Amino acid sequence: MTSELVFVGLGLSGTDGMTVKALNALKECDIIYAEFYTSTLIGTSPEDLEKAVGKKVNVLYRAQVEEGEDIIRDAMSHRVAFVTAGDTMLATTHVDLRIQAAEAGIPVRMFHGVSIFSGCPTSLGLQPYKFGRAVTLPFLERNYHPKSPYDHIMENKARGLHTMILLDIRADEHRYMTAHQAIEWLL
Repeated sequence: MTSELVFVGLGLSGTDGMTVKALNALKECDIIYAEFYTSTLIGTSPEDLEKAVGKKVNVLYRAQVEEGEDIIRDAMSHRVAFVTAGDTMLATTHVDLRIQAAEAGIPVRMFHGVSIFSGCPTSLGLQPYKFGRAVTLPFLERNYHPKSPYDHIMENKARGLHTMILLDIRADEHRYMTAHQAIEWLL
């Protein structure tokens, strides 16, 4: 068997948003892992992905990716895919997986997908280079209301830059922050 870790970004529209090269690479993999907690699949499901590639897709939650060893362990002796919505290299956890693979001597291939970081500005007619630091608004918890997202928005505004505001996702709890909740958060 071939040792390899293949990162595949599905883009913004699920199975029909990935490149043909990405689809072909997934069909060659022995094991397919996916996570949809950093970005949810829109208009598709893990089952749709399974139908497209003809293989089982193992959906992982945050702790399984961040603290688990399955992906790297399996990639030492198999061709393993790691799939996300958008582009896989936009989350620090995924970059860490890439680093772990390199340290273990596992070959890596990447198939980038369209992400919200390119799709949002271009669909609004805005130039990506006029954006400042992106911020994530987390769900508010008891005794937890960070001020830093608001501070970064104001810093971008003072510099004449747009701010991309990402809304919190708690996939394991089936909670997705709404625009209304985000506005309440900011107010």
